[in-house]
Amino acid sequence: MKRLRICVIDGQGGGIGAALIKRLKEVYREEHEVVALGTNAVATAQMMKARANRGASGENAIVTTVPTADVILGPLSIILANAMMGELTPRMAQAIASAPAPKLLLPLTQERVEIVGLSPEPLPHLVEKIVSERLKEILSHV
Repeated sequence: MKRLRICVIDGQGGGIGAALIKRLKEVYREEHEVVALGTNAVATAQMMKARANRGASGENAIVTTVPTADVILGPLSIILANAMMGELTPRMAQAIASAPAPKLLLPLTQERVEIVGLSPEPLPHLVEKIVSERLKEILSHV
């Protein structure tokens, strides 16, 4: 299996990104490169503590790194301009949404956006679905 670059993007406190990275490392160990991209340094630091291979913070880091990703993971807010109390800039949202990589997004948002038809599930269940089900499907086709 090819070694992939999995970019995990988060902002504010980085808790969602850290949960994703922790589970990625439990399931895939070091098979793939996990890159933590934080909208701020605190989020990146939290994701690095979860054992990301590399990490960077801010708009330019996100805009220049997402085109190199094989898969992008994060909360739905990463494709919403001005989300996360303004931390997610329009330029970041555009770069992430336009990146050629598949995006596996958690339907969690503090914005005034509601995904109708989804049943609310706790974060650990959603992380498990992304890492052990959806990502596994993508990896089987690489």
